[in-house]
Amino acid sequence: MEIVSLFSGCGGLDLGFELAGFSIVWANDNDKDVWETYTRNFPGTYLDKRDLRVIPVSDIPDCVGIIGGPPCQSWSEAGNRKGIEDERGRLVLNYIDIISRKRPYFFLFENVAGILHRRHKKAFNLILTSLEKAGYDIYYKLIDTYDYLVPQNRKRVFIIGFRKDLQISYSFPKPFDRKKTLRDAIYDLKDNVVEPLEKNRHNPKVIVPNHEYYIGSFSSIYMSRNRVRSWNEPSFTIQASGRHAPIHPQANKMIKVSKDKYIFDPESPYPYRRLSVRECARIQTFPDDFIFVYEKLDAGYKMIGNAVPVKLAEILAVSIKETLRRKIGKERTKILLPLFLA
Repeated sequence: MEIVSLFSGCGGLDLGFELAGFSIVWANDNDKDVWETYTRNFPGTYLDKRDLRVIPVSDIPDCVGIIGGPPCQSWSEAGNRKGIEDERGRLVLNYIDIISRKRPYFFLFENVAGILHRRHKKAFNLILTSLEKAGYDIYYKLIDTYDYLVPQNRKRVFIIGFRKDLQISYSFPKPFDRKKTLRDAIYDLKDNVVEPLEKNRHNPKVIVPNHEYYIGSFSSIYMSRNRVRSWNEPSFTIQASGRHAPIHPQANKMIKVSKDKYIFDPESPYPYRRLSVRECARIQTFPDDFIFVYEKLDAGYKMIGNAVPVKLAEILAVSIKETLRRKIGKERTKILLPLFLA
């Protein structure tokens, strides 16, 4: 089942769909910081490096599905929150235009929780209406990844659509009772981390690939709340920045000294350090054989923080695949049959 990936980043969403049995035949991202990482980990996928806005739709291959999440900074509560009024926010419209012209059987759209903020209500309704007018039955849900075997509290919006002529009724997977913690994800890495080279550059002497952590001062914003989760808890959201990475669970919780001000506990038996690039990747459920290529550590954190957790992507991909298979089992039509010839 061949699919296309837009705004691919380093490929968290893509890897999840590959693990579920889909084949990524064409991907696109014009961020040069992700190119070497993506091509190294997806050697069989063609990566188009052009700005999506200048790519003729005819250059994008026909496919069963289109997946991807347009840049989220315009919708984030931590960003400028201009939404669709921002140039990056309008990339959503490019995404919708490609779907309407390529007419895949399904699509998956991912974005930050901020897209549901009341200030974006009109724009979000426009997105849903446009997708419906493009000929799709639309289903969306705000998901906390912690409910889907990801050791992290991370809320994201997923919109999944199926072409109306397929007459498919879809339900998102139910949350898992079993939960994953920091101990599950990174405990075995606690003793072999290394410091980066000067100016937070990659250290080639890492013992485990990418197991090096960002060094530097902490901003007042960072120190405005506790940044430490214990081993038996899920991680805070992994950010797209080394400077804002959570603190490793070896340290004590931070101490509140006044409103919006915390300090590091001087009695902590272990030092305060940020999570390493590999630890963040583990928390985002990337396997250890997925190698991130970068010179500056912050590029590694950025790739990982912008990614969809692999396990959640796989769970959603399996649900889509099973939904399509149930349909083919009932219909057995010549139109749907090519979906399952791969």
